[in-house]
Amino acid sequence: MRTSYLEPDGQLEPGLWSTRQTILAFGLILAVWAAAAAVWPLTGSVVPWDSKNQFYPTLRYLSAALAHGELPLWNPYHFGGHPSAADPQSLLFTPSMLLFGWLVPEPSMQLFDLVVLAHFLPGALAMVPLFRRRGWHPAGAVVAAIVFMLGGAATARLQHTGIILSYGFFPLALWLLEKALDRRSYRFGAMFAVVAAVMTIGRDQVAFLCALTLIGVAVHRIVASAQPLAYFKSRLGLLTTMAVIGGGLLAVPVILTMQFLATSTRPSFGFGVAAMGSLPPESLATILFGNVFGSLRWTYDYWGPDWHSLAEGTWTDRATNYLFIGTIPALFIVWHGIAGGRLFAREFRFFLIMGIAALLYALGRYTPGFEVIFDYMPGVNLYRRPADATFLVNIALAFSAGYLVHRYVTEGHPSWSTAALSRLRIVLPMIAFALVVAAIASAMGFAVQGKQVPLAMREVGLGLTAAALAMGLLVRFGSQQRWREAAAFALIALTGGELIARHAASPMNAEPAERYAVFRQLPPEQLQGLQILKRELAERHGQGEYPRVEILGLDGPWQNASMVLELEDIIGYNPLRLADYERAVGPGENAEDPNLRQFPAMFRGYKCRLASLLGLEYLVLDRPIEKLPRHFPRLNGAEVVYGTGQMWIYRLNTESPRAYLAHQVTPVDSEAVLDQEELPDFNRRTEALVDDSSMRLLKGRYASSQMGNSPDTAKGKASIVSYGRNSVVIDVDSTEMGVLVLHDIFYPGWEVSVDGERKPVLRTNLLFRGVEVPAGRHRVEFRFRPLSVENLLAAASDIVNSEEELMRTATAAASIR
Repeated sequence: MRTSYLEPDGQLEPGLWSTRQTILAFGLILAVWAAAAAVWPLTGSVVPWDSKNQFYPTLRYLSAALAHGELPLWNPYHFGGHPSAADPQSLLFTPSMLLFGWLVPEPSMQLFDLVVLAHFLPGALAMVPLFRRRGWHPAGAVVAAIVFMLGGAATARLQHTGIILSYGFFPLALWLLEKALDRRSYRFGAMFAVVAAVMTIGRDQVAFLCALTLIGVAVHRIVASAQPLAYFKSRLGLLTTMAVIGGGLLAVPVILTMQFLATSTRPSFGFGVAAMGSLPPESLATILFGNVFGSLRWTYDYWGPDWHSLAEGTWTDRATNYLFIGTIPALFIVWHGIAGGRLFAREFRFFLIMGIAALLYALGRYTPGFEVIFDYMPGVNLYRRPADATFLVNIALAFSAGYLVHRYVTEGHPSWSTAALSRLRIVLPMIAFALVVAAIASAMGFAVQGKQVPLAMREVGLGLTAAALAMGLLVRFGSQQRWREAAAFALIALTGGELIARHAASPMNAEPAERYAVFRQLPPEQLQGLQILKRELAERHGQGEYPRVEILGLDGPWQNASMVLELEDIIGYNPLRLADYERAVGPGENAEDPNLRQFPAMFRGYKCRLASLLGLEYLVLDRPIEKLPRHFPRLNGAEVVYGTGQMWIYRLNTESPRAYLAHQVTPVDSEAVLDQEELPDFNRRTEALVDDSSMRLLKGRYASSQMGNSPDTAKGKASIVSYGRNSVVIDVDSTEMGVLVLHDIFYPGWEVSVDGERKPVLRTNLLFRGVEVPAGRHRVEFRFRPLSVENLLAAASDIVNSEEELMRTATAAASIR
């Protein structure tokens, strides 16, 4: 029986589906999605951890800015100031989230979860036309869509919102690409370029790998055609158009991100870091037996491969290592796919290759030659976790399960005859049996180590029993087409039911909403403390003062709650931070665990000179300062503003003007000073440390206390008129020319004007911004314009120069070897 249908010029035709079958397939997919999505609100839970500690407050900040008619290009409430426009996790360039933020200024956590879950639908629904144009059975499309939405990494790592937003668009992009190439359609090509750009805009590793896979699809189409050169020439214009549109849409966010990475804590990773993020091979057992390591236990007593059970070390966890796709899909892959040889069919070859390649990538250090790929393939060393490729593994497993259901419904069970499998008729069943035995053996090995043998045996036994019953029923009713059609609906119901029951609001992707009370209704003691703090800050703002705070040690959602509460926090939760700020202040990426808070020599304590420059005046803790870890500095003279239970607020009582006018200047090499971890002594009211690179921009002549000059008698005053997300307006009155210092973070893209005339931004006091102003009264405005042509060209030039330098370094190293 034919299983694919070709049009002239190699195009695939729609196949033999009826309109009723197509509508039914769409309806079943939507029904399964709706049933799964309803479980979180019905159980009073939300998607936890990164979803609420990082992405939800980011969305709330985006929504609040849009409600005020602004794009939140800069975030003053995060790590003393953070370039949101360059951060891939800011959601700023994600059209769906941008629209959501604009429509709903204060979305609830449940609505946020629903919108994120809705990003599965473009890919899930695209399974229908993908299967239809191949002539594969509708039941296969529905099973593939269910596994795509609820299987493996898709459900286990639902907390990683940015990755989910990328993952959800891949099948739709694949369908549009196939349509564009087969029809030589510029209309479909343009749609593909837009969808592929939306998929890639997250700039995460899953987006990167999906983009590489789509390139692989195009290459495969060319190579597999009857006349590759003629095929390529006939579609060169189409390919160029798609590349130009997609590249144009991605250019700005990619350039901004690369600009950020160059100055961040994570410009790239060494192989040793990535090796620790590799998927342990033993995790493959979870494809067949989902809970065999206790991954789904609410007691969180996971005993599978992780940092404490692997001698070689790893920082993958139960969610990263989880691959279960459902008992029946797994059965079909082992039974029909491997033992029956159907996964090796020519029409399925590309998906088989994609799945194997994704698995080898995910295994990372366990794959021979991966280190060479990591070192020399562009883009790979930007990411620290090869195991992210499990999302592509789940896509391949989804296509595998759907395709095998199609073959079962249309052809019945595989034949193990010599005519069908030749010499492999014995080898393939042996391989399938060996894989099952290996999965059980590896699972039991960890169970013995973790002293959980009865629980592991129970999971294996239940899985094998369910598979045996399913095999028996499928064999019993698999001889006739009409029974197989009926069985297809049973397969859909059982797969959807099992994955919803196991994975929707599971221990890997759900926690009670009450644990994120900072975004809903705080406990009375914390609410009272927050009200006192905000009242004091409002009074200070009314006096033209802008003190900053540090929120440390409180539960996860408090780490970035400052974005929602509009508190200028000097720390937070984000893996991407400015490297100079990290070196100087030592915030670390996690503000929940006080042990991760470091105190470099330049920031020895909360009353040091750098803390004063930052304007740090309030400390919000989960405990009294006396109970913090021993490496914490003591707080002498700090005043308790509020203290009870798990909310302690201290006022540091330090004078810290956000802006001042300096008439003395001392040149410094900021990078060298940061390396030395010693802030030079200078008068913080009349003097500015100006970076060597900025000294040549000064027009005036200034005294310096470092050179023994006499104190300057010039006087000046700086008053902040308005302080916004992307701009700061300051009135200056000075008797002589001076340098206005604004203690906000220096970063490319900031521009400054004096009375409307553009001036160069100076790097002052190591981390901050400044501008030279003439004598008299003037209005100074700092504006963050990262999207300006000037900044984008400068960033692109820096990227090119950096790549050339890397190439020269690599060439020199190769010649030495």
